[in-house]
Amino acid sequence: MCGRYVSTRSPEDLTGLFAAAPPAPGLVLPPSWNVAPTDPVWAVLERADRESGVLERQLRPLRWGLVPSWSKSPDGGARMINARVETVGEKPAYRRAFAKRRCLLPADGFYEWESVPATAGAKAYKQPYFISPQDGSVMAMAGLYEFWRDPSVPDPDDPAAWWSTCTVITTEATDAAGRVHPRMPLALAPADYDAWLDPAHEDPYALRALLTTPAAGRLEARAVSTAVNNVRNNGPELLADAADTP
Repeated sequence: MCGRYVSTRSPEDLTGLFAAAPPAPGLVLPPSWNVAPTDPVWAVLERADRESGVLERQLRPLRWGLVPSWSKSPDGGARMINARVETVGEKPAYRRAFAKRRCLLPADGFYEWESVPATAGAKAYKQPYFISPQDGSVMAMAGLYEFWRDPSVPDPDDPAAWWSTCTVITTEATDAAGRVHPRMPLALAPADYDAWLDPAHEDPYALRALLTTPAAGRLEARAVSTAVNNVRNNGPELLADAADTP
């Protein structure tokens, strides 16, 4: 699974990396070394401009934890942070978004945990690992997004009337990630960005072909500070090697 990740690149960097239009003025997300469920996250997606109808690649914030459009409430969103690649095209919660609303969720890397048993002198604990591309490149995690209408807001033109949410697609873990946890986020190659983001591309078989085994030997995993275990902690110190932290 993917339950926490790192996203520190600026909007300027992300718009350049993904050839996307910048976010609307005033939409600013601070860098985060401990992105957690329900946090706002940067997403790259393609939608038609409301006035011109021209398809535009955008960088915009979404809330992590997908709320299907047909949900009666947003309460289940925090549990829908991941969608399994094996069933994403069939599950009712994800099927419509898989066909029409796909996105990329940029990340520096993600965290997974390994249980360390108790010893005579120490309690059991969970050791976090930071898993990231060896070359420091951005991870473009495959995602889906949805819009949910909040019935408690009467005016449909009020921005608060709509929730924009997302989920990360996961797959079987490979390489270094597989030694820590059996699942991992599925990152797309740059050559597949256009096909994945194109909302007119609705062939489920062709879309599945884009979701192949990620990374191909280019991930590294290293033990980092257990401070990341607390979602209230956030800062570059979370990526310090475990051996260098108290």
